[in-house]
Amino acid sequence: MARPAARKIYAHAKLRRLRAQHGMNQVELARALDISTSYLNQIEHSQRPLTAPVLLRLSEVLGVEAEFFSEADEERLATDLRAALADEASGVAVGPEEAVEVARDHPEAARALVALHRRYRESAEQVASLASDPALAGSPAALPPLEAHDEVRDFFYAHHNHFGPLDEEAERTASGLGLDSARPAATVLRELFTERHGITIVRSSPERAAATRRFDRERRLLFLSPYLTEGQQAFQLATQLALLEHRGLLDALAGGTTFASPQAGGLARIGLANYFAGALLMPYTAFHAAAEELRYDIELLQARFGVGFETVCHRLSTLQRTGRRGVPFSFLRADRAGNISKRQSATDFHFSRLGGTCPLWTVYEAFSAPGRILTQVAEMPDGKRYFWVARTVTRGGFGHRAPRAEFAVALGCELRHAHRLVYAEGVALDDPAAATPIGLGCRICERRDCAQRARPPAGGRLAVDPDRRTTIPYPVKGPAGGPAEGPYGDAR
Repeated sequence: MARPAARKIYAHAKLRRLRAQHGMNQVELARALDISTSYLNQIEHSQRPLTAPVLLRLSEVLGVEAEFFSEADEERLATDLRAALADEASGVAVGPEEAVEVARDHPEAARALVALHRRYRESAEQVASLASDPALAGSPAALPPLEAHDEVRDFFYAHHNHFGPLDEEAERTASGLGLDSARPAATVLRELFTERHGITIVRSSPERAAATRRFDRERRLLFLSPYLTEGQQAFQLATQLALLEHRGLLDALAGGTTFASPQAGGLARIGLANYFAGALLMPYTAFHAAAEELRYDIELLQARFGVGFETVCHRLSTLQRTGRRGVPFSFLRADRAGNISKRQSATDFHFSRLGGTCPLWTVYEAFSAPGRILTQVAEMPDGKRYFWVARTVTRGGFGHRAPRAEFAVALGCELRHAHRLVYAEGVALDDPAAATPIGLGCRICERRDCAQRARPPAGGRLAVDPDRRTTIPYPVKGPAGGPAEGPYGDAR
Protein backbone atom coordinates (compact mmCIF):
# COMPACT_ATOMS: atom_id res chain seq x y z
CA MET A 1 0.00 0.00 0.00
CA ALA A 2 1.40 3.40 -1.00
CA ARG A 3 1.93 5.74 1.92
CA PRO A 4 0.31 9.18 1.56
CA ALA A 5 2.61 12.17 1.37
CA ALA A 6 3.28 13.91 4.67
CA ARG A 7 1.04 16.90 5.29
CA LYS A 8 2.68 20.29 5.14
CA ILE A 9 2.86 22.18 8.42
CA TYR A 10 1.71 25.79 8.48
CA ALA A 11 2.22 28.19 11.35
CA HIS A 12 -1.01 30.16 10.88
CA ALA A 13 -1.50 32.63 13.72
CA LYS A 14 0.28 30.45 16.28
CA LEU A 15 3.72 31.74 15.43
CA ARG A 16 2.59 35.37 15.70
CA ARG A 17 1.13 34.74 19.16
CA LEU A 18 4.20 32.78 20.25
CA ARG A 19 6.52 35.55 19.05
CA ALA A 20 4.47 38.15 20.94
CA GLN A 21 4.62 36.05 24.12
CA HIS A 22 8.42 36.15 23.88
CA GLY A 23 8.37 39.91 23.33
CA MET A 24 10.02 39.73 19.91
CA ASN A 25 9.22 41.57 16.70
CA GLN A 26 9.56 40.02 13.26
CA VAL A 27 13.03 41.43 12.65
CA GLU A 28 14.36 40.01 15.93
CA LEU A 29 12.84 36.57 15.42
CA ALA A 30 13.95 36.40 11.80
CA ARG A 31 17.50 37.21 12.89
CA ALA A 32 17.36 34.51 15.59
CA LEU A 33 16.07 31.96 13.05
CA ASP A 34 18.66 33.04 10.47
CA ILE A 35 16.01 33.74 7.81
CA SER A 36 14.84 36.91 6.12
CA THR A 37 12.08 39.05 7.59
CA SER A 38 10.00 38.68 4.42
CA TYR A 39 10.29 34.89 4.65
CA LEU A 40 9.13 34.97 8.28
CA ASN A 41 6.22 37.23 7.32
CA GLN A 42 5.13 34.71 4.70
CA ILE A 43 5.35 31.88 7.24
CA GLU A 44 3.29 33.80 9.80
CA HIS A 45 0.56 34.42 7.22
CA SER A 46 0.58 30.76 6.08
CA GLN A 47 1.80 31.64 2.61
CA ARG A 48 4.70 29.22 3.02
CA PRO A 49 4.92 26.02 5.09
CA LEU A 50 7.36 25.43 7.90
CA THR A 51 10.43 23.52 6.74
CA ALA A 52 12.38 21.05 8.88
CA PRO A 53 15.33 23.43 9.43
CA VAL A 54 13.00 26.26 10.50
CA LEU A 55 11.15 23.91 12.88
CA LEU A 56 14.45 22.88 14.46
CA ARG A 57 15.47 26.52 14.93
CA LEU A 58 12.03 27.37 16.39
CA SER A 59 12.48 24.56 18.87
CA GLU A 60 15.82 25.99 19.94
CA VAL A 61 14.81 29.66 19.99
CA LEU A 62 11.23 29.48 21.32
CA GLY A 63 11.25 26.07 23.03
CA VAL A 64 8.42 24.40 21.09
CA GLU A 65 8.20 21.08 19.27
CA ALA A 66 6.64 20.41 15.88
CA GLU A 67 3.45 19.19 17.61
CA PHE A 68 2.82 22.78 18.73
CA PHE A 69 1.93 23.66 15.13
CA SER A 70 -0.39 20.69 14.67
CA GLU A 71 -3.78 21.59 13.19
CA ALA A 72 -5.56 19.07 15.42
CA ASP A 73 -6.47 21.61 18.11
CA GLU A 74 -7.74 24.10 15.52
CA GLU A 75 -9.82 21.47 13.73
CA ARG A 76 -11.33 20.28 16.99
CA LEU A 77 -12.16 23.86 17.99
CA ALA A 78 -13.67 24.46 14.54
CA THR A 79 -15.88 21.40 15.01
CA ASP A 80 -17.09 22.68 18.38
CA LEU A 81 -17.70 26.13 16.88
CA ARG A 82 -19.77 24.74 14.01
CA ALA A 83 -21.81 22.64 16.43
CA ALA A 84 -22.47 25.67 18.63
CA LEU A 85 -23.50 27.92 15.76
CA ALA A 86 -25.62 25.16 14.26
CA ASP A 87 -28.02 25.37 17.20
CA GLU A 88 -31.59 26.15 16.18
CA ALA A 89 -31.57 29.27 18.35
CA SER A 90 -28.66 30.85 16.49
CA GLY A 91 -30.39 30.86 13.13
CA VAL A 92 -27.04 30.82 11.30
CA ALA A 93 -25.00 28.21 9.51
CA VAL A 94 -21.25 28.47 9.27
CA GLY A 95 -19.43 26.42 6.66
CA PRO A 96 -16.39 24.32 7.55
CA GLU A 97 -13.98 26.72 5.82
CA GLU A 98 -15.22 29.75 7.76
CA ALA A 99 -15.16 27.88 11.07
CA VAL A 100 -11.60 26.69 10.43
CA GLU A 101 -10.49 30.24 9.63
CA VAL A 102 -11.99 31.63 12.85
CA ALA A 103 -10.53 28.81 14.96
CA ARG A 104 -7.14 29.19 13.30
CA ASP A 105 -6.79 32.98 13.32
CA HIS A 106 -8.94 33.91 16.33
CA PRO A 107 -8.92 30.89 18.66
CA GLU A 108 -9.78 32.83 21.82
CA ALA A 109 -12.85 34.33 20.17
CA ALA A 110 -13.88 30.87 18.95
CA ARG A 111 -13.48 29.39 22.45
CA ALA A 112 -15.52 32.25 23.89
CA LEU A 113 -18.36 31.54 21.45
CA VAL A 114 -18.30 27.83 22.27
CA ALA A 115 -18.30 28.58 26.01
CA LEU A 116 -21.17 31.07 25.65
CA HIS A 117 -23.20 28.54 23.74
CA ARG A 118 -22.54 25.89 26.36
CA ARG A 119 -23.75 28.22 29.10
CA TYR A 120 -26.81 29.10 27.02
CA ARG A 121 -27.75 25.42 26.60
CA GLU A 122 -27.28 24.71 30.29
CA SER A 123 -29.34 27.77 31.22
CA ALA A 124 -32.10 26.78 28.79
CA GLU A 125 -32.26 23.30 30.30
CA GLN A 126 -32.42 24.79 33.79
CA VAL A 127 -35.28 27.11 32.80
CA ALA A 128 -37.16 24.24 31.19
CA SER A 129 -36.71 22.16 34.33
CA LEU A 130 -38.00 24.96 36.57
CA ALA A 131 -40.94 25.63 34.29
CA SER A 132 -42.01 21.98 34.37
CA ASP A 133 -41.98 21.82 38.17
CA PRO A 134 -44.79 23.88 39.78
CA ALA A 135 -43.04 23.76 43.15
CA LEU A 136 -39.98 25.47 41.70
CA ALA A 137 -41.64 27.80 39.23
CA GLY A 138 -40.68 31.40 39.86
CA SER A 139 -37.92 30.55 42.34
CA PRO A 140 -34.54 32.13 41.73
CA ALA A 141 -31.82 29.79 40.55
CA ALA A 142 -28.20 30.42 39.84
CA LEU A 143 -26.80 29.48 36.48
CA PRO A 144 -25.43 25.94 36.52
CA PRO A 145 -21.66 25.60 36.42
CA LEU A 146 -19.87 24.42 33.32
CA GLU A 147 -20.02 20.66 32.84
CA ALA A 148 -17.13 19.30 34.89
CA HIS A 149 -16.68 16.20 32.74
CA ASP A 150 -16.23 18.32 29.60
CA GLU A 151 -13.59 20.41 31.37
CA VAL A 152 -11.68 17.29 32.36
CA ARG A 153 -11.91 15.85 28.86
CA ASP A 154 -10.49 19.10 27.49
CA PHE A 155 -7.71 18.90 30.08
CA PHE A 156 -6.68 15.41 28.94
CA TYR A 157 -7.02 16.37 25.27
CA ALA A 158 -4.76 19.39 25.78
CA HIS A 159 -2.07 16.97 27.00
CA HIS A 160 -2.70 14.59 24.06
CA ASN A 161 -3.76 12.03 26.68
CA HIS A 162 -0.14 11.59 27.79
CA PHE A 163 1.47 12.57 31.09
CA GLY A 164 5.18 11.85 31.03
CA PRO A 165 5.85 12.48 34.75
CA LEU A 166 3.15 9.97 35.73
CA ASP A 167 4.52 7.35 33.33
CA GLU A 168 8.04 7.80 34.65
CA GLU A 169 6.98 7.62 38.30
CA ALA A 170 4.81 4.55 37.61
CA GLU A 171 7.73 2.78 35.89
CA ARG A 172 10.01 3.47 38.85
CA THR A 173 7.36 2.22 41.27
CA ALA A 174 6.68 -0.93 39.22
CA SER A 175 10.38 -1.71 39.07
CA GLY A 176 10.81 -1.15 42.80
CA LEU A 177 7.89 -3.44 43.61
CA GLY A 178 8.97 -6.10 41.13
CA LEU A 179 5.63 -6.07 39.33
CA ASP A 180 7.16 -7.73 36.29
CA SER A 181 7.72 -10.91 38.31
CA ALA A 182 5.52 -13.99 38.28
CA ARG A 183 3.63 -12.86 41.40
CA PRO A 184 0.17 -11.36 40.72
CA ALA A 185 0.17 -7.57 40.93
CA ALA A 186 -2.84 -7.56 43.29
CA THR A 187 -0.93 -9.73 45.78
CA VAL A 188 2.12 -7.44 45.70
CA LEU A 189 -0.01 -4.34 46.17
CA ARG A 190 -1.99 -5.85 49.06
CA GLU A 191 1.26 -6.51 50.90
CA LEU A 192 2.45 -2.97 50.20
CA PHE A 193 -0.72 -1.45 51.68
CA THR A 194 -0.37 -3.58 54.81
CA GLU A 195 3.37 -3.19 55.39
CA ARG A 196 3.95 0.39 54.26
CA HIS A 197 0.67 2.09 55.13
CA GLY A 198 -0.92 -0.14 57.76
CA ILE A 199 -4.05 -0.44 55.64
CA THR A 200 -6.14 -3.61 55.67
CA ILE A 201 -7.88 -4.72 52.47
CA VAL A 202 -11.48 -5.79 53.16
CA ARG A 203 -14.09 -7.34 50.90
CA SER A 204 -17.25 -5.22 50.87
CA SER A 205 -20.50 -6.84 51.90
CA PRO A 206 -22.71 -7.86 48.94
CA GLU A 207 -25.22 -5.07 49.60
CA ARG A 208 -22.43 -2.48 49.23
CA ALA A 209 -20.72 -4.17 46.28
CA ALA A 210 -21.81 -1.38 43.94
CA ALA A 211 -19.01 0.74 45.41
CA THR A 212 -15.96 -0.64 43.64
CA ARG A 213 -13.51 0.94 46.08
CA ARG A 214 -14.04 2.79 49.36
CA PHE A 215 -11.29 4.00 51.69
CA ASP A 216 -11.99 4.54 55.39
CA ARG A 217 -9.04 6.75 56.36
CA GLU A 218 -9.78 6.80 60.10
CA ARG A 219 -10.00 3.03 60.48
CA ARG A 220 -7.29 2.40 57.84
CA LEU A 221 -9.56 0.08 55.89
CA LEU A 222 -9.80 -0.19 52.10
CA PHE A 223 -13.01 -1.86 50.94
CA LEU A 224 -13.08 -3.57 47.53
CA SER A 225 -16.09 -5.05 45.80
CA PRO A 226 -16.16 -8.87 46.18
CA TYR A 227 -16.97 -9.21 42.49
CA LEU A 228 -13.74 -7.73 41.14
CA THR A 229 -11.40 -9.95 39.14
CA GLU A 230 -7.74 -10.16 40.13
CA GLY A 231 -6.83 -7.62 37.45
CA GLN A 232 -9.60 -5.24 38.52
CA GLN A 233 -8.47 -5.49 42.15
CA ALA A 234 -4.93 -4.61 41.08
CA PHE A 235 -6.19 -1.57 39.16
CA GLN A 236 -8.23 -0.29 42.11
CA LEU A 237 -5.30 -0.81 44.49
CA ALA A 238 -2.96 1.00 42.10
CA THR A 239 -5.41 3.92 41.85
CA GLN A 240 -5.59 4.20 45.64
CA LEU A 241 -1.79 4.00 45.80
CA ALA A 242 -1.55 7.02 43.51
CA LEU A 243 -3.90 8.98 45.78
CA LEU A 244 -1.88 7.99 48.87
CA GLU A 245 1.72 8.29 47.70
CA HIS A 246 1.65 10.65 44.73
CA ARG A 247 -0.89 13.28 45.69
CA GLY A 248 1.69 16.01 45.20
CA LEU A 249 2.36 14.94 41.61
CA LEU A 250 -1.36 14.71 40.86
CA ASP A 251 -1.91 18.18 42.33
CA ALA A 252 0.99 19.62 40.33
CA LEU A 253 -0.31 18.21 37.04
CA ALA A 254 -3.91 19.24 37.65
CA GLY A 255 -2.93 22.54 39.24
CA GLY A 256 -1.48 23.86 36.00
CA THR A 257 -5.02 24.26 34.64
CA THR A 258 -7.65 26.69 35.94
CA PHE A 259 -10.89 24.74 36.28
CA ALA A 260 -14.23 26.49 36.54
CA SER A 261 -15.29 24.39 39.52
CA PRO A 262 -13.67 22.44 42.35
CA GLN A 263 -15.56 19.40 41.10
CA ALA A 264 -13.67 19.50 37.79
CA GLY A 265 -10.34 19.73 39.61
CA GLY A 266 -11.28 16.72 41.73
CA LEU A 267 -12.34 14.72 38.68
CA ALA A 268 -9.06 15.59 36.96
CA ARG A 269 -7.09 14.23 39.92
CA ILE A 270 -9.12 11.02 39.88
CA GLY A 271 -8.49 10.71 36.15
CA LEU A 272 -4.76 11.19 36.72
CA ALA A 273 -4.82 8.57 39.49
CA ASN A 274 -6.48 6.14 37.06
CA TYR A 275 -3.80 7.02 34.51
CA PHE A 276 -1.12 6.18 37.08
CA ALA A 277 -2.81 2.84 37.81
CA GLY A 278 -2.76 1.86 34.15
CA ALA A 279 0.86 2.98 33.85
CA LEU A 280 1.83 0.96 36.95
CA LEU A 281 0.24 -2.28 35.73
CA MET A 282 1.40 -1.69 32.15
CA PRO A 283 4.76 0.13 32.46
CA TYR A 284 5.42 2.31 29.43
CA THR A 285 8.60 0.72 28.04
CA ALA A 286 7.47 -2.88 28.50
CA PHE A 287 3.93 -2.23 27.31
CA HIS A 288 5.04 -0.27 24.23
CA ALA A 289 7.46 -3.05 23.26
CA ALA A 290 4.74 -5.68 23.72
CA ALA A 291 2.22 -3.66 21.71
CA GLU A 292 4.64 -3.37 18.79
CA GLU A 293 5.62 -7.04 19.04
CA LEU A 294 2.00 -8.24 19.10
CA ARG A 295 0.88 -5.70 16.48
CA TYR A 296 -1.54 -4.12 18.94
CA ASP A 297 -3.53 -7.31 19.49
CA ILE A 298 -5.69 -6.18 22.40
CA GLU A 299 -6.64 -9.64 23.64
CA LEU A 300 -3.03 -10.86 23.68
CA LEU A 301 -2.04 -7.72 25.60
CA GLN A 302 -4.86 -8.50 28.05
CA ALA A 303 -3.43 -11.93 28.68
CA ARG A 304 0.15 -10.70 29.04
CA PHE A 305 -0.60 -7.89 31.53
CA GLY A 306 -3.58 -9.41 33.33
CA VAL A 307 -6.03 -6.55 32.76
CA GLY A 308 -9.32 -6.05 30.93
CA PHE A 309 -10.11 -5.20 27.31
CA GLU A 310 -11.18 -1.63 28.08
CA THR A 311 -8.12 -1.03 30.26
CA VAL A 312 -5.79 -2.11 27.45
CA CYS A 313 -7.62 0.12 24.96
CA HIS A 314 -7.30 3.11 27.27
CA ARG A 315 -3.59 2.45 27.83
CA LEU A 316 -2.94 2.15 24.09
CA SER A 317 -4.31 5.67 23.64
CA THR A 318 -1.59 7.10 25.93
CA LEU A 319 1.58 5.90 24.17
CA GLN A 320 2.94 9.28 23.08
CA ARG A 321 6.36 9.43 24.76
CA THR A 322 8.88 11.35 22.65
CA GLY A 323 11.26 8.91 20.98
CA ARG A 324 9.06 5.90 21.77
CA ARG A 325 5.64 6.70 20.38
CA GLY A 326 2.97 4.12 19.72
CA VAL A 327 0.14 4.37 17.23
CA PRO A 328 -1.74 7.60 18.06
CA PHE A 329 -5.23 6.38 18.94
CA SER A 330 -8.55 7.92 19.82
CA PHE A 331 -10.36 5.96 22.52
CA LEU A 332 -14.03 6.11 23.45
CA ARG A 333 -16.72 4.30 25.32
CA ALA A 334 -20.39 4.69 24.37
CA ASP A 335 -23.73 3.17 25.27
CA ARG A 336 -26.60 2.13 23.00
CA ALA A 337 -28.19 5.57 23.22
CA GLY A 338 -25.06 7.22 21.83
CA ASN A 339 -23.92 8.73 25.12
CA ILE A 340 -20.12 8.88 25.12
CA SER A 341 -18.97 8.36 28.69
CA LYS A 342 -15.25 8.23 27.92
CA ARG A 343 -13.31 9.88 25.14
CA GLN A 344 -9.58 10.41 24.97
CA SER A 345 -7.63 11.29 21.89
CA ALA A 346 -4.02 11.42 20.77
CA THR A 347 -5.18 12.05 17.18
CA ASP A 348 -6.98 14.84 15.37
CA PHE A 349 -10.28 12.94 15.35
CA HIS A 350 -12.95 15.24 16.79
CA PHE A 351 -15.90 14.08 18.86
CA SER A 352 -19.07 16.13 18.51
CA ARG A 353 -20.27 17.61 21.81
CA LEU A 354 -23.78 18.34 20.56
CA GLY A 355 -26.43 16.62 18.51
CA GLY A 356 -25.25 13.03 18.83
CA THR A 357 -22.77 11.11 16.73
CA CYS A 358 -23.06 9.15 13.50
CA PRO A 359 -25.09 5.89 13.61
CA LEU A 360 -22.97 4.52 10.73
CA TRP A 361 -19.94 4.46 13.02
CA THR A 362 -18.89 0.88 13.82
CA VAL A 363 -18.92 1.61 17.56
CA TYR A 364 -22.72 1.30 17.42
CA GLU A 365 -22.70 -1.77 15.19
CA ALA A 366 -20.73 -3.52 17.95
CA PHE A 367 -23.93 -3.85 19.99
CA SER A 368 -25.30 -6.14 17.26
CA ALA A 369 -22.36 -8.52 17.70
CA PRO A 370 -21.62 -8.67 21.46
CA GLY A 371 -18.10 -9.76 22.30
CA ARG A 372 -16.84 -9.72 18.71
CA ILE A 373 -14.16 -7.33 17.51
CA LEU A 374 -15.39 -5.32 14.51
CA THR A 375 -13.32 -3.16 12.19
CA GLN A 376 -14.15 -0.25 9.91
CA VAL A 377 -12.44 2.13 7.54
CA ALA A 378 -14.37 5.38 8.06
CA GLU A 379 -14.14 8.50 5.95
CA MET A 380 -15.01 11.91 7.35
CA PRO A 381 -16.67 14.64 5.25
CA ASP A 382 -13.30 16.38 4.84
CA GLY A 383 -11.85 13.26 3.21
CA LYS A 384 -9.75 12.07 6.16
CA ARG A 385 -9.94 8.35 6.71
CA TYR A 386 -9.58 6.44 9.97
CA PHE A 387 -9.34 2.78 10.95
CA TRP A 388 -11.58 1.74 13.85
CA VAL A 389 -11.69 -1.32 16.10
CA ALA A 390 -14.74 -1.78 18.36
CA ARG A 391 -16.11 -4.36 20.79
CA THR A 392 -18.71 -4.52 23.55
CA VAL A 393 -17.85 -4.85 27.24
CA THR A 394 -20.26 -5.67 30.07
CA ARG A 395 -20.19 -4.62 33.71
CA GLY A 396 -22.17 -5.81 36.70
CA GLY A 397 -24.67 -8.60 36.48
CA PHE A 398 -23.58 -10.53 39.58
CA GLY A 399 -26.79 -12.28 40.43
CA HIS A 400 -30.02 -12.93 38.57
CA ARG A 401 -31.60 -9.58 39.41
CA ALA A 402 -28.45 -7.50 39.27
CA PRO A 403 -28.49 -4.87 36.52
CA ARG A 404 -25.90 -5.09 33.76
CA ALA A 405 -24.28 -2.18 32.00
CA GLU A 406 -23.21 -2.73 28.40
CA PHE A 407 -20.88 -0.42 26.50
CA ALA A 408 -19.01 -0.40 23.24
CA VAL A 409 -15.36 0.60 23.42
CA ALA A 410 -13.45 1.63 20.33
CA LEU A 411 -9.94 2.55 19.22
CA GLY A 412 -9.33 4.55 16.07
CA CYS A 413 -6.26 5.84 14.26
CA GLU A 414 -5.51 7.64 11.03
CA LEU A 415 -5.52 5.21 8.13
CA ARG A 416 -1.80 5.72 7.51
CA HIS A 417 -1.08 3.89 10.79
CA ALA A 418 -3.48 0.99 10.19
CA HIS A 419 -0.87 -1.30 8.58
CA ARG A 420 0.75 -1.58 12.04
CA LEU A 421 -2.35 -3.27 13.49
CA VAL A 422 -3.11 -6.98 13.32
CA TYR A 423 -6.77 -6.07 12.75
CA ALA A 424 -5.99 -4.53 9.36
CA GLU A 425 -4.96 -7.86 7.85
CA GLY A 426 -7.17 -8.60 4.85
CA VAL A 427 -8.79 -5.14 4.88
CA ALA A 428 -8.67 -3.13 1.64
CA LEU A 429 -7.04 -0.10 3.21
CA ASP A 430 -6.13 1.48 -0.12
CA ASP A 431 -9.59 1.12 -1.67
CA PRO A 432 -11.60 4.36 -1.22
CA ALA A 433 -14.79 2.50 -2.12
CA ALA A 434 -14.38 0.27 0.94
CA ALA A 435 -14.57 3.24 3.33
CA THR A 436 -17.82 3.99 5.17
CA PRO A 437 -18.78 7.68 4.95
CA ILE A 438 -19.52 8.92 8.45
CA GLY A 439 -19.91 12.35 10.02
CA LEU A 440 -19.82 14.12 13.36
CA GLY A 441 -23.60 14.13 13.77
CA CYS A 442 -26.47 15.28 11.59
CA ARG A 443 -26.45 18.80 13.05
CA ILE A 444 -23.12 19.69 11.44
CA CYS A 445 -22.61 16.92 8.86
CA GLU A 446 -22.69 18.31 5.33
CA ARG A 447 -23.32 14.98 3.57
CA ARG A 448 -26.41 15.44 1.38
CA ASP A 449 -26.98 11.82 0.34
CA CYS A 450 -27.02 9.97 3.67
CA ALA A 451 -30.00 7.63 4.05
CA GLN A 452 -29.40 7.54 7.81
CA ARG A 453 -29.78 11.30 8.29
CA ALA A 454 -32.06 12.07 11.23
CA ARG A 455 -32.38 15.80 10.63
CA PRO A 456 -31.29 18.34 8.03
CA PRO A 457 -27.96 20.06 8.49
CA ALA A 458 -27.99 23.48 10.12
CA GLY A 459 -29.08 26.09 7.64
CA GLY A 460 -29.95 23.41 5.11
CA ARG A 461 -33.04 23.72 2.93
CA LEU A 462 -35.89 21.29 3.37
CA ALA A 463 -37.81 19.75 0.49
CA VAL A 464 -41.60 19.67 0.84
CA ASP A 465 -43.48 16.37 0.59
CA PRO A 466 -46.76 17.39 -1.12
CA ASP A 467 -48.51 14.10 -0.30
CA ARG A 468 -47.84 14.24 3.44
CA ARG A 469 -47.58 18.01 3.75
CA THR A 470 -44.38 17.57 5.73
CA THR A 471 -40.80 18.54 5.15
CA ILE A 472 -37.92 16.19 4.48
CA PRO A 473 -34.20 16.86 4.11
CA TYR A 474 -32.29 16.40 0.89
CA PRO A 475 -34.00 13.35 -0.69
CA VAL A 476 -31.84 10.33 -1.39
CA LYS A 477 -31.71 9.17 -5.02
CA GLY A 478 -32.52 5.61 -5.92
CA PRO A 479 -30.37 3.33 -8.09
CA ALA A 480 -31.74 4.83 -11.32
CA GLY A 481 -31.56 8.38 -10.11
CA GLY A 482 -35.20 8.46 -9.07
CA PRO A 483 -36.63 9.02 -5.60
CA ALA A 484 -36.09 6.30 -3.03
CA GLU A 485 -36.54 5.73 0.66
CA GLY A 486 -35.78 9.04 2.35
CA PRO A 487 -34.37 9.71 5.80
CA TYR A 488 -37.86 10.31 7.17
CA GLY A 489 -39.60 7.53 5.29
CA ASP A 490 -40.65 6.91 1.70
CA ALA A 491 -40.13 10.17 -0.16
CA ARG A 492 -42.19 9.18 -3.16
